[in-house]
Amino acid sequence: MWLRTLRVHVIARSSESSDVSVPWILTFFHGNQFGLLAWHRRRPTVAMVSLSRDGDLQVPVLRWQGLKVVRGSSSRAGAQGLAQLVSWLRQGNHDVAVAVDGPKGPRECVHPGSAWAARATGSTLVPLACASAPHFTFRRAWDQFELPYPFARVVIVLGEPITPSPTTDETSCRIQQAVRQVRARAQAHLASTAP
Repeated sequence: MWLRTLRVHVIARSSESSDVSVPWILTFFHGNQFGLLAWHRRRPTVAMVSLSRDGDLQVPVLRWQGLKVVRGSSSRAGAQGLAQLVSWLRQGNHDVAVAVDGPKGPRECVHPGSAWAARATGSTLVPLACASAPHFTFRRAWDQFELPYPFARVVIVLGEPITPSPTTDETSCRIQQAVRQVRARAQAHLASTAP
């Protein structure tokens, strides 16, 4: 019900839903994910959720929102979780969603899992971010989690797709830059359309 109150505007490249033959790996930063749940996904999506208490709370919410869930993170059961994501991607009829800066940070520091999965499966990396106003920021949380207030304006931006580079490190750097750019674009659009 909370998500349904949000006034959502999506900015995406014009062909964002045209080619469903190539799976997407949706990449975003922790702390930015609540507003993203308001986006109508193009096809079934599998989300990776950490094996933490916070993750335990997220799982039923994500499933209720229609997402499938794989458990694991870079700090715990990461290889197992990544293997499950790769399996879903190879089936070819699901996208996956990954918070790329790990379960405990550092904030906006991209871990290599999504880059590796893209190379292993031929998937496309799609940077994703949102901005909302008004929202509450959990300042004590490492990820500065943003919770849009009911009836808040939310801008969601899907960036240009990223084809994996020859090295995982290079791809991770490109993901980091791209997610920062789409986040800045979402914030700028939100500010420019403020009432």
